[in-house]
Amino acid sequence: MAKKEIPAVVEAMVLPIVQELNLELVDVEFVKEGAHWYLRVFLDKDGGIDVEDCSSVSEQLSQLLDEQDPIPQAYMLEVSSPGLDRPLKKQADFAKYAGRLVRVKTYAPVDGKKELVGELKGLEGEDVVLTVEGREVRIPWERAASIRLEIEF
Repeated sequence: MAKKEIPAVVEAMVLPIVQELNLELVDVEFVKEGAHWYLRVFLDKDGGIDVEDCSSVSEQLSQLLDEQDPIPQAYMLEVSSPGLDRPLKKQADFAKYAGRLVRVKTYAPVDGKKELVGELKGLEGEDVVLTVEGREVRIPWERAASIRLEIEF
């Protein structure tokens, strides 16, 4: 199996577990850092997740991964919160976090910049819409490398 297919396969495996526990699956990533591979599953729920949520999902998913063995190489499984600067990936995220400050990194410059911070207005068609320094900015979805909540103090 190609390494880029692994997150989708794991997502299909973990989604029923997450739904049964009334949690939100934020993201699944399979990355190599140094000499090691990491399978990371990020969860959330209203009020935030706790260690018990992570532990329960980790135990159940680990058992499924052992049974089905979809990943040929050695890896470390990590189940955690996405953090305060969570990524926005799903359409529902853009409605849920409208009005919040976000940081958008782009593949190509938008208004001469590859990184913009502004108030999220939402997703309109294929555009991420922000208010940056008092004016509306539209970023085509395919040009956005990452969109994350900005930590506000």
